[in-house]
Amino acid sequence: MPDPDIARDEAIRRLDERAAALEARTVQTPRDYGSKAAGYGYRLMGVLIGGVFVGLGFGAAADVVLKSAPWGMIIGVLVGFAVSIWMAVKSAQKMTAEAAKEWGPVRDLPSDDEED
Repeated sequence: MPDPDIARDEAIRRLDERAAALEARTVQTPRDYGSKAAGYGYRLMGVLIGGVFVGLGFGAAADVVLKSAPWGMIIGVLVGFAVSIWMAVKSAQKMTAEAAKEWGPVRDLPSDDEED
C-alpha cells in the first residue's frame, strides 16, 4: 500500500496546479487606457490651438480685403478662441460618453485617510 503522506503531497501538488491553471484562465489583465487618454488630450489641444489659428487666418484675410488692420485679426482671434472653446467642450462630451460606454462607470480612488 502506498505511503499516505506521499499520496497526500501528490494530491496537494495536483490541486495547486489545477488552481493555478484556473487562476490563469480567469484573471483578466487590465487594459492600458493611457495611450487612448493621451490621444483624447492631444485631440482637444489640437482643437483649441487650431481654432485660434483659423480665426487668425480669417482675421488676416478680412484685414486685407477690408483694409481694417489690425481689427480683423483681433476679432478673428477672439472669435476663433470662442469657437475653439465651444468645440472642445462638445468634443470632450462626446469623448466622455464614448469612454463611459467602453470602459464602464467611473470608479473613485480609495480614500487615503493616513497622514504621511
